[in-house]
Amino acid sequence: MKTELAIPSDLKFLAVVEDWLLSSLKAELGNTADLDWNKVESRLRLVIVEVYSNIVRHAHQDRPDLPVVLHLGIEGSFLSLKVWDEGHGFDIRDYQAPTPSDHQEGGYGWLILHQLMDRVDYQLRVGDGRNCLTLEKDLGVTIDYSK
Repeated sequence: MKTELAIPSDLKFLAVVEDWLLSSLKAELGNTADLDWNKVESRLRLVIVEVYSNIVRHAHQDRPDLPVVLHLGIEGSFLSLKVWDEGHGFDIRDYQAPTPSDHQEGGYGWLILHQLMDRVDYQLRVGDGRNCLTLEKDLGVTIDYSK
């Protein structure tokens, strides 16, 4: 299963992005008996809110004319989410993880993504000049496509 959403960079569309992701997954995985849907839903809701809101607020800096493009794919038990933006991007080598004693406001999103996903990859200016965040998760289930 593969699906894509292109949406403006505006937080008023956050619910649309969440609904697209979760509804697409539920439509594809709804018959998977050994999947803990509540756990998957809560994790992916946090992931998509973090990613989309950061793009709107930081990468696109409140420029709703710049689209965010999301690609969702499921192959076997693996979920793949690629998120493309046209912002300035950031150099991941400059990232410093916050420590509990820092009382730092930002920087926690990257930690959250790494805790909730199996693979997190960020590439600046890929091919057509956009940035691409790739997130992957093994859902740990066998998906029955015969139903």
